[in-house]
Amino acid sequence: MLGGSWWLIGVNPTVRALCCEPRGIDRDMSGRPNTNQVDNGERRVEREIEISTDQGRLDIDVIHGFLRTSYWAHGRSRSVVERSIKNSLCFGVYVGGQQVAFARVVSDRAVFAYLMDVFVIPEYRGRGISKSLMRAVLDHSDLQNLRVFLLGTEDAHGLYEQFGFRALAQPERWMSIHDPDSDLRAT
Repeated sequence: MLGGSWWLIGVNPTVRALCCEPRGIDRDMSGRPNTNQVDNGERRVEREIEISTDQGRLDIDVIHGFLRTSYWAHGRSRSVVERSIKNSLCFGVYVGGQQVAFARVVSDRAVFAYLMDVFVIPEYRGRGISKSLMRAVLDHSDLQNLRVFLLGTEDAHGLYEQFGFRALAQPERWMSIHDPDSDLRAT
């Protein structure tokens, strides 16, 4: 597994991610070692993050606040966000108990999955959190041996390619119903 060690805590749907042993120590403005982050030689990452699939822990205010201003869910109502969470396998990322990232997967958990609504709040970007989140999603026991795992992105192709995602091999076989105004009509 890339980038660190993972522990599944009993039957609790929580994964703790601890970074690799540091190769270099980040220092704060006074020159003291920054104990909250390490440099693993590639990127700065949080020393400890928690990734959980427990929907009870999700901060709906954080999720809705981000999604309603995103390019893919602009204007989405809170009720639609709540319903989408209820019907998905959700991953919350926490630093010090505060939610800093999110992803959800819609899946039959046998042959198909669709990754959606992936984000890291801006002040926590560039720390390796999105990579840890992607590892947790792809390592989840309910998402193994799927025939098709889809996602859509406008600006994060490089991230997803690191985890094996590619452009559709045969796009002529795929069709969709796309209704960009559906959020406006939903209750």
